[in-house]
Amino acid sequence: MISTNDFKNGVTIEYEGDLLEVIYFQHVKPGKGGAFVRTKLKNLLTGAIYEKTFRADEKLERAILETRKMQYLYKDELYNFMDNLNFEQVSLEEEQIKDKKYYLLENMEVTMVFHKGKAISIDLPTFIEAKVKNTEPGIKGDTVSSSFKPAEIETGAKVQVPLFIENGDIIRVDTRSGEYITRV
Repeated sequence: MISTNDFKNGVTIEYEGDLLEVIYFQHVKPGKGGAFVRTKLKNLLTGAIYEKTFRADEKLERAILETRKMQYLYKDELYNFMDNLNFEQVSLEEEQIKDKKYYLLENMEVTMVFHKGKAISIDLPTFIEAKVKNTEPGIKGDTVSSSFKPAEIETGAKVQVPLFIENGDIIRVDTRSGEYITRV
């Protein structure tokens, strides 16, 4: 159990059957009436954001999350991962991975999040290095420019890259924003 007075950003709770993460909280003590805690909560299974107000000192069930290093193996109907310690395989559905599927490379190490022994999501490394699969030809002599063009990397993600990037180049991409960082 956790009191609403002990909320911090990143705390996970179970509330009305949902697994929620506190992404914002504010303790409010009005002049009249009892104190309360205004929160913004993110549903860890659906990604939906809720605003909810709790009474101060209200007790809620704290959710215990476990993380394990896993290696991404391949995709068939499901996304298949292997535990690096005991070689156990775990599969996730596309809804659990969401847009992170666009940055998964075979043999990549990810952090998988578990709740009560069930895999619920993955956390990707901050950056990946991937080969440019398809982009328009670059312009000769255009090495430094603020102009960008669309490119598709080997994972299927669409990335805006500078004009000098060509097919076959390996680039570093930020998995949080999908932005081009540099050519490798």
